Amino acid sequence: MLHYRTIDVAKDRDTVVPFRRDSFAVSFGDDSGFDGASYTDWLEEKISKFPDGFVLLMEDNQPVGQLELSIREYQGRTIGYVHLYYLIKSKRGSGYGKELQRYALKFFRGQGVKEYHLRVAPDNVNARKFYRRNGMEEVGSELDGKVIRLQGCVE
Repeated sequence: MLHYRTIDVAKDRDTVVPFRRDSFAVSFGDDSGFDGASYTDWLEEKISKFPDGFVLLMEDNQPVGQLELSIREYQGRTIGYVHLYYLIKSKRGSGYGKELQRYALKFFRGQGVKEYHLRVAPDNVNARKFYRRNGMEEVGSELDGKVIRLQGCVE
């Protein structure tokens, strides 16, 4: 049975750091720019503001995915922001991404935002296909073309 629980950095460090590291490697080809200590500091700060946005997806009490969601200002409006959609390799392509998407949209609706954004590496073809299938549109590139910004509507 699937369920979500808020990340507890002290308890979940040995899960969330490898998940984020793997996500970094999948997105950018390697994990050479990933700093686990800085990541956990950032994560603790974000969880204090958005505890329901930083969750592990659990199946039979084992973590199989992770979401990192927050609210931010962007060009004079308040939007939802996806920092991370993550599934372990064995769950990718099995429909679990739709479950993460449902949770994200529910979170954003609860925060009263009408749109959400995320960034994806141009070479992360599978993620880009997933985002397009879920109604997101590419709206530009950032960081000298190293990432693509996408936006979606909260329905």
